[in-house]
Amino acid sequence: MKYAIETFDLTKRYGDFTAVDSLDLKVKDKSIFGFLGPNGAGKTTTIKMLTCLIPPTTGTANVAGYDINENPNEVREKIGMVPQLVSLYGDLTARENAELCADFYGMPRDLKEHRIDELMELVDIKYAENKMIKQMSGGQKQKVSVVASLIHQPDILFLDEPTIGLDPTTKSVLWDLIDELNQKGHTIILCSHDMYEVEMLCDHVGIIDLGKLAAFDTPQGLKDNIITEQEKSKRSNIGEIVRELEESAVSEHPSFGKLKTAAKESEIDYAREMSLMIGESDLELLKKLESLQCVLEIESHRSGRISFKLTNSENAINNVISTIIENGGNMTSITTKDPSLEDVFMKVTAKKAERGEEKEGEE
Repeated sequence: MKYAIETFDLTKRYGDFTAVDSLDLKVKDKSIFGFLGPNGAGKTTTIKMLTCLIPPTTGTANVAGYDINENPNEVREKIGMVPQLVSLYGDLTARENAELCADFYGMPRDLKEHRIDELMELVDIKYAENKMIKQMSGGQKQKVSVVASLIHQPDILFLDEPTIGLDPTTKSVLWDLIDELNQKGHTIILCSHDMYEVEMLCDHVGIIDLGKLAAFDTPQGLKDNIITEQEKSKRSNIGEIVRELEESAVSEHPSFGKLKTAAKESEIDYAREMSLMIGESDLELLKKLESLQCVLEIESHRSGRISFKLTNSENAINNVISTIIENGGNMTSITTKDPSLEDVFMKVTAKKAERGEEKEGEE
């Protein structure tokens, strides 16, 4: 497998303070990678090392196939950067800013003009090419920043909070652009605190905290792996209950087999909840729903709403819906409660923060 970025014990210290601590990270080529972290976690320091703005204290990284310590100039030729704060010349026009960046990379005039026209059409800013940057809106400035960062056709594009402060329509346009750039073969490194943005766009997500990589997976994989301490306790308690029931006559109860199976397979996850409105529900339908292996708890309300607690199996929700439809139930609304990427971020960073406080207390 080819990787756009690989880090090897990448470390940055400032005196006694370790901003990035032995970071090992791999980003697949031609993917969109979400790089998250709370303020002061080491995210910006990592990006600065990967873009050769600062050298690491120890360790190294390969970016676009080049070592950041041995070949920083080659790395710079292969990357583009769209910073959070627009770094364009306000008294120059959009086109003049793009031409300046092209000249910096020594592009021939004919290629430069063609490339600028092509990119301005791509990001839909050609209409404002002769407008000065200081007269542009935030969304227009971000589009010009993208043109400037792509002028030399980099393999890897770093985007730092690219949609912060933008209206929903402009955000959507930039999201489409990010996806299109990825489809054209660019690897995208997206730094953002917009969890919806990250979840929608990114193939993989890495969360850094206290200078270390605290979590790494697909967005869905991170959500599926959330199990609170309370939920772990519930699983343990259910296991104890099963053992006690096996020694009693209650083990003959119809619900016992389902409870035993769920406990044995460790499928119980109370983060997966669901409720729905059924226009016409009867006792027979409720019994069939209750008999499903994926249903741990079920509660029927006078309003017609039915609440479920389900196992964390992949098809749990689909099984409930299919059973209702097959038995003539009329659903009028469905709501589910699954962990969000924001839940993952808060859980991971809070856990790491607690460890950091404990370590400081020991010292």
